[in-house]
Amino acid sequence: MTHQEKLHAIRSMMALQQIDAYIIPSADPHMSEYVPDHYKCIHFASGFSGSAGTLVITQNFAGLWADFRYFEQAELQLAGSGFELVKLQVQHTPEYIDWLYETLPDGATVAFDFTLLSIVIAEQLKQQLDHRSISIKNADLLSLIWSNRPALSHSKAHLLKDEDCGRSVAEKLGDLRLNMGKYKATLHLISTLDDIAWLFNIRGSDVSYNPVVLSFALITQTEATLYIQTEKLSNEDKNALQMSCVSVAQYNEVDSHLTQIAAGSCILLDEKRTCYQFLTLIPPSVRVIKDTNPVVFLKSIKNPVEIANMRSAMITDGVALTRFFKWLEENIGGGNVSEISASERVKAFREEGKGFAGLSFGSIAGYQAHAALPHYCPDDSSNTLLLSEGLFLLDSGGHYYYGTTDVTRTVPLGNNTNEEKRDYTLVLSAMITGSAAKFPKGTRGYQIDSLCRKQLWEFNINYGHGTGHGVGYYLNVHEGPQNIGPANAAVAMAPGMITSIEPGIYRPGKHGVRIENLVLTVKGDVSEFGEFLKFETITLAHIDTTLVITDLLQPKQIQWLNSYNQLVFEKLSPLLKPDECEWLSKKCQPI
Repeated sequence: MTHQEKLHAIRSMMALQQIDAYIIPSADPHMSEYVPDHYKCIHFASGFSGSAGTLVITQNFAGLWADFRYFEQAELQLAGSGFELVKLQVQHTPEYIDWLYETLPDGATVAFDFTLLSIVIAEQLKQQLDHRSISIKNADLLSLIWSNRPALSHSKAHLLKDEDCGRSVAEKLGDLRLNMGKYKATLHLISTLDDIAWLFNIRGSDVSYNPVVLSFALITQTEATLYIQTEKLSNEDKNALQMSCVSVAQYNEVDSHLTQIAAGSCILLDEKRTCYQFLTLIPPSVRVIKDTNPVVFLKSIKNPVEIANMRSAMITDGVALTRFFKWLEENIGGGNVSEISASERVKAFREEGKGFAGLSFGSIAGYQAHAALPHYCPDDSSNTLLLSEGLFLLDSGGHYYYGTTDVTRTVPLGNNTNEEKRDYTLVLSAMITGSAAKFPKGTRGYQIDSLCRKQLWEFNINYGHGTGHGVGYYLNVHEGPQNIGPANAAVAMAPGMITSIEPGIYRPGKHGVRIENLVLTVKGDVSEFGEFLKFETITLAHIDTTLVITDLLQPKQIQWLNSYNQLVFEKLSPLLKPDECEWLSKKCQPI
């Protein structure tokens, strides 16, 4: 079926079921950012392959609500599909709810699959539309037309050793139960895969780029139940979980268990990270508390073992990147290096590293104008040869059994313009400013975000994505609760958090620049004005200096850059071959 035929089929079913508007979110029952192929509903219906967006279909209009990162991609992929791009004004906001409120008649019906929308969004939708007597309805229309729909993964899962995680499952459950006690909660339901993976020291490969296992968890003050395809775990792992008072039940049993919760119980739910369907299953006699899953905070503060292992992962990853950029420089201009082959090559170098466990996301390898698309991933139709001119942006990362990396470098390939040099230097200035920041305890991400952007605002330049996100420990490359962005997220930076700093400049049709490192929040000085924190950069990959316009950097920024590159050389050179060491030494010379 073509996408227009699928759209026609959906509208026919809407008419039969008296549905006036149908919502298709980019989610799964776990509210994941990256979803299994089985839940790539937006791609199936419209052809849009981005990781974030929402489709809304009426009989007269079909639109994709997407943010700045996907504007150009969506315009290309939606062409001829029957869907139109609706540009979000504010990232990560359900602006389609206002559109439904203004567009639909009184008494209309809006439907969506209750397993694919979070409680917080569903209740916001319900509350706002109720003013117009517009009702909501549970409907899965795609399953009726999706032939050969990909099955859910049956791949094996495994437990990590407690000593590799820094804390045992029993210790982590103990920490969680202390937090449950603050709410007087007798039960806690967890749906998010990375939180479950961290809590039970379990990893798998059910979702591309995320080492997680499809699962749910229900925790009481004395026991815990892990809902998973039980055949995924070995008997040894099941026994190990049993020793921590963790029972293993089948993945789909969670629904019936929720309906059987005893009257008078109190369950803690994370309304942003739990599907609306689960709320409808809980008996009315059960008190529901809606707040952030405590594991989100516990997981974000890396323990000493996790930090030490992440440092090792940065060294392994830095060696791979050094070898890649050396290879790129030596092979560029030969007419045989493309965006895809470069992506494959950097993966091959990472695969040589100890404990490599896969890419942490699809590599963003953009040459020239493609680099102006912040989330561009080359495919056969867009793949471009790299020439000896312009800029090449590589945003990539890897999972290792002892850490996760995410690093972006923009490198010159030759004959660079003054505009490219200026943009590169301004982005570097913004990244250094964030990395070198010292700030009072209690500082939030949006405050640091403005420090970074100030370097660009002075030149009337801005970028549409956040400046930084949390990173997991051999887990999801995007992790909360902290972030560095313009939104006033009520989460303060805290020692032990690992966060990216990645400002950028994007000129559509010309070039894009982004430079990204991961930083560890550590304790700073204490003065009469209180406690201060600072960042320690843990990514180890040289930053190219040939494009730098030194007049646009402050002396302290030049000193930071030189010190950083010197640190990179000191950490990586013992693991490099003599010719690689000589090459990196030249790249790390002070300016």
